[in-house]
Amino acid sequence: MSAILCPYCEAENIEGTDECQACGKSLMELSRRIPATSVEADLLRDRIERLWPKSPSKVAPTTPVGDVLKRMVDERIGCVMVVDGDKLVGIFSERDALMKLNTDAPKFLTRPISQFMTTSPVTLETNDKIAFALHKMNLGGYRHIPILFHGKLAGVISIRDILRYLAERVVAKKHH
Repeated sequence: MSAILCPYCEAENIEGTDECQACGKSLMELSRRIPATSVEADLLRDRIERLWPKSPSKVAPTTPVGDVLKRMVDERIGCVMVVDGDKLVGIFSERDALMKLNTDAPKFLTRPISQFMTTSPVTLETNDKIAFALHKMNLGGYRHIPILFHGKLAGVISIRDILRYLAERVVAKKHH
């Protein structure tokens, strides 16, 4: 997967992105190289909605850490979305639990999750390309990304969803 520089602001964007993620200007007129494989072409063409983003598990910012950890274990999920009303205000993931709570977790069980969540998480829209999600996850070191539909929280995708998508493509190509 290669990157292209925006001619307007010089931000790095993944090849195949329709508009610059930094300045919003169209990148459609830039020449695009031909994808090396059919799987790469699929990544550059298909949109996140093809991954069927899962319904997110949501908690309020005031939810105690202990309740959030129990929910994550009970639901066997790697993250929860922290929402205030219908507004996404943060994400709390396994990584947050390890890095921010760690062995001190028992001391923090009654504290609100808002004190430990990652605020203003990176989000994508359902119509963004899968290649762009993969690029964002790789650059940010994320395993989960909240997915919006017209600006409202609609789901969450994980790196596993993308790996499953890729595995299906590779298997399908072998059988043709």
